[in-house]
Amino acid sequence: MMSTSTIHRSSSILMIVLHVFCCLNLSNCFNLPAKLHSPTTKLRLHHLASSRATTYLQLTSDELTDTDWDLAVIGGGPVGVSAALLAARAPYNKKVLLIDAPRNSGALMDEAKGEDLSIGGPTGLFSKALRDTGKRISVSSLKGMGLRDDSVWNEIVTSCLELAASNARDTVRQLEYAGISYVQGNAAFADSGGSSSLFITSDDNSITSIQASKILVASGSTPFRPGGIPFDGKRVFDSDSINTLSYLPKSVAIVGSGIIAVEFAKIFKNLGADVTLIIRDDNPRNALMKIGLDKDIAATLVADLVRSGIKIERGAQVKKFNVPRDNPKAPIVLDLEAKGGGARPSGATTSVRCDIYLAAVGRKPNTASLNLQAAGVRTDSYGGIEVDSELKATSSGGNVYAAGDVLGRPFLASTGMAQGFAAIRIMFNDDVSSSAETSKGYSNSDMCSVGDLSMTGDNFDPKSLASNPFAFPIGVWSSPEAAYYGLSTQQCKEMGIDAAEGVALYAECLRGLVFSPNGLLKLVYDKSNGQIVGVHICGDDACELIHYGMELVKAERTIDDILSNLYSAVTFHEMYRIAAMAAVDQAGARKRRAALGREIAARNRGNKE
Repeated sequence: MMSTSTIHRSSSILMIVLHVFCCLNLSNCFNLPAKLHSPTTKLRLHHLASSRATTYLQLTSDELTDTDWDLAVIGGGPVGVSAALLAARAPYNKKVLLIDAPRNSGALMDEAKGEDLSIGGPTGLFSKALRDTGKRISVSSLKGMGLRDDSVWNEIVTSCLELAASNARDTVRQLEYAGISYVQGNAAFADSGGSSSLFITSDDNSITSIQASKILVASGSTPFRPGGIPFDGKRVFDSDSINTLSYLPKSVAIVGSGIIAVEFAKIFKNLGADVTLIIRDDNPRNALMKIGLDKDIAATLVADLVRSGIKIERGAQVKKFNVPRDNPKAPIVLDLEAKGGGARPSGATTSVRCDIYLAAVGRKPNTASLNLQAAGVRTDSYGGIEVDSELKATSSGGNVYAAGDVLGRPFLASTGMAQGFAAIRIMFNDDVSSSAETSKGYSNSDMCSVGDLSMTGDNFDPKSLASNPFAFPIGVWSSPEAAYYGLSTQQCKEMGIDAAEGVALYAECLRGLVFSPNGLLKLVYDKSNGQIVGVHICGDDACELIHYGMELVKAERTIDDILSNLYSAVTFHEMYRIAAMAAVDQAGARKRRAALGREIAARNRGNKE
């Protein structure tokens, strides 16, 4: 007789199998077309018709041209959408046109319905969906049930499709309710007409001109593509074109040592692939520290990569790509050399074989096709738009603003949205009465916001962000997650602050010990007064936990404040109090962590065996 747990497990497996075969046909819709243009006859204004699909109302070129737009927003990502919503709603109530070219930006498209699945979503929407899908779907279990790789991949892609479509439909609903016109097409400033005139080129290459009193450029970023890499969107990808992957690879080689590279390395490993991470730095921890991670957080991430079976080729770069053209099943062979050229050390790997190759080596502003020079808009050497402290570009009419990745680093949706909100306030606050003036932060029940922007720099302009270590939190959506806010001890030393650390292991709280023992939380504090100046976390839900830590820093809380608080049992937040206790008793805390570390290591070895 089967036990209850066996029955439940069998039922769950049956449901997964049924879901796989019911959803197989949907997955063919989830791809970026090889051709950038599809047959359409008019620019399309999107309108949510039902909870399951988006249809298109035809908007003629004459209607677009004849409308006096208060604001035209170029870019349909989270920055453009959130800024458009703010401008269209009370108290501004502006007539807004949102222009986006999803097929030209590596975005996700449901070609069967012509639906842009990335609208309102961040650049990493695909990776986030793939990451969450990998958590919910056990590839090894599905393969163990005899399902073919294509069936498993169809299940994965369908789940990603559902996650992306849900976000896209909610975004379109918000745009509709706000009365915003949304047009798919490529926008560029007109050669004549000043900085208020835009040309929009549709998929069929027809061109429509529009006039807008204000223009916000929020066209995002594109992956940096180093020369010499044979990108083909089939087996050799960048971090956008990976969206088009049409099969489950057995082996993946990833070049890069930053956040995107680490995220994709864990994603593909969780999906059952053999992963090789190729980095130029001799020490992967140092590579992560260069992008801002605390030394112990970086070490924890690297340890997890190694523990999960990801092979790291250090101090290496690809010398030659051997991509089979006549046999898609034959492996790609990457010939490796030492960083900077020359032979690798004796005994080091000289070649890597893989099904697919992914270059994740950074991003650059997506401004090349906007004809910015015609409007008098200056850019830097990377293509980033130069703005003043009010996010205003150097346009001939003084009416062009920019926000998000088009300004360059830090390439985060959160800071980009903050910039978009600030730009709208600057543009239109003179048009509303003092009694109706909005607060610094913008929020409503439909759209998440970033809170009070006035606390983190003038208007989140790039110079303020670069000079203010307390401007925004950083999150790494790997598995486990990593996040930080404020200063590290090294930064404190450079600033002349006598700082110390209080550290808590995940295994020191009950929830962590039982469910997620690998990870740590670190409080950095000023030894003179106990004030917390930085929080660093690596482990489950780190990207959520960091916001409480951010509030501790911004509110100038101390170690004693944390010790006097009561935290709910069996929560990760208990680690804040444990870390504060460690700050008070450093010697005892080190002994406890050492003992727990040995126990966790033994558990990890047992799990491998």
